[in-house]
Amino acid sequence: MKKLQIIGLLVFVLGFLIFSYIPFLGTYQLEKEMVEQKVKPEHTDAMVRILKPMFGIEYDSNFDFLADFNELFKEYNYDLKVRQDWDQVIWDDYAFILTKSASQGDVQETPLLFLGGSILVAVIGALIYILPLYKDEPEGIKNNGIYFSSMKSRGVLGIMTGAYLILFYVILYWFPEYMTNLVLMLDPVSKAISGNEASQWFLYGFIYTLAILVMGIRMFRKYKGNTYQTLRTGSVMFFQLAFAFLLPEILILLNMPWHDFKNIWPLDYSFFYDYRIDGMLSSGALGMFMLVWGIILIVLGVPVLTYIYGKRWYCSWVCGCGGLAETLGDPYRQLSDKSLKAWKIERYMIHGVLVFAVLMTLVTIVNYFMEFGLLGQATDQLHSIYGFAIGSAFAGVIGTGFYPFMGNRVWCRFGCPLAAYLGLVQRFKSRFRITTNGGQCISCGNCSTYCEMGIDVRWYAQRGQNIVRSSCVGCGICSAVCPRGVLKLENGEEEGRINEMPILIGNKSVSVKS
Repeated sequence: MKKLQIIGLLVFVLGFLIFSYIPFLGTYQLEKEMVEQKVKPEHTDAMVRILKPMFGIEYDSNFDFLADFNELFKEYNYDLKVRQDWDQVIWDDYAFILTKSASQGDVQETPLLFLGGSILVAVIGALIYILPLYKDEPEGIKNNGIYFSSMKSRGVLGIMTGAYLILFYVILYWFPEYMTNLVLMLDPVSKAISGNEASQWFLYGFIYTLAILVMGIRMFRKYKGNTYQTLRTGSVMFFQLAFAFLLPEILILLNMPWHDFKNIWPLDYSFFYDYRIDGMLSSGALGMFMLVWGIILIVLGVPVLTYIYGKRWYCSWVCGCGGLAETLGDPYRQLSDKSLKAWKIERYMIHGVLVFAVLMTLVTIVNYFMEFGLLGQATDQLHSIYGFAIGSAFAGVIGTGFYPFMGNRVWCRFGCPLAAYLGLVQRFKSRFRITTNGGQCISCGNCSTYCEMGIDVRWYAQRGQNIVRSSCVGCGICSAVCPRGVLKLENGEEEGRINEMPILIGNKSVSVKS
């Protein structure tokens, strides 16, 4: 490793450590005025009474602050639940917003300083490390020593990285009040873009986008000379920055609903929820366009584009989940399980999630048009179950946190309902396939090793059989790492796409399986 890269690595670690320490800084003091400003009008009087014992007290940490807050809040709700006075129970969670308001100290006073000293320093360090990669080496993909790397082969560093990611997602989704300082330091950025204070979701989107951009530069370095990899990496970087991060925030600035125009149901599982529908219908022409555009993508966009290009048009060129997997997750793609058992589990799980999403959406739509006469508010419970189990635990905690354990496409392979929908179209009605020239295959296994979707590509290549698996996202890495040019991503005529008579090459020369 070059000296400059060592410096970059040290700078990155420094920024990372500062970022991880920031949540523990500062003091917390809650005042009556804060509660009156941040709490809904219908809850103001009750929350003032509940939290009155905390007013004016300075807490040394958010742990102490939240311990008292949770005790008082739960005690109030518990008494109401015992009496079954459900109308008076406060179901809203005010822990995050009030903890953020009560925060005092250097982070609250100089947020940009801490933003620069943590995230910006980490980004600079990462770039110092990344930019010299493969500088004096010829074009060609280098995976030398990948299984000797503690970070990339389930070693100690990989386990620590996975544990950190899992912890981060758990706190982000269910305990964001413990990371209010991290959100505070992004307030100036959020106000500049949307005019509003930052939330935990703005923090997440900011870090998510930076991860794709920085690691996208690494992809440019690693796959230099490969036009396909360069173009699709640039594509996911653009769509994440423009469509997933900036445009939705600008819409908020214009008093429009937050909307990601590239997100498609059923991945965007809340698209048909009543509050989303009402929000779009009440936002004039642009809101109506959001609704119509979303439906067009579901009904026409997915089948037509997948027929022409395969599911790669979305999963490897547009999708934010795929964008993170292809950039931040690229060092872990070799960890995907290629066994038949994993393939069976994959098919049951991903199509099971798709069925769950479809049924939930149908019930939601019917209930909406019946003015909640079918199930009343019971659909909210269904939404909560799906949001917790699939939208948060599976897509976030497992989907990203398990990169260092199960590869970079855990969510896309086992849980994404949109990937299942795209895959069904790709398998049965698409022009896309990966063709194989079996006569050139030397069975090195590179293609299977680096297939992030766990496809045993070599098995098909040895037989000269086209690869038309529904799970294939068309990332093209199998073709890129093949030393003999055996594999080629093609969009051809449907006829002959699924070749039922593959060529077998072995001790008995060449034969055609009949």
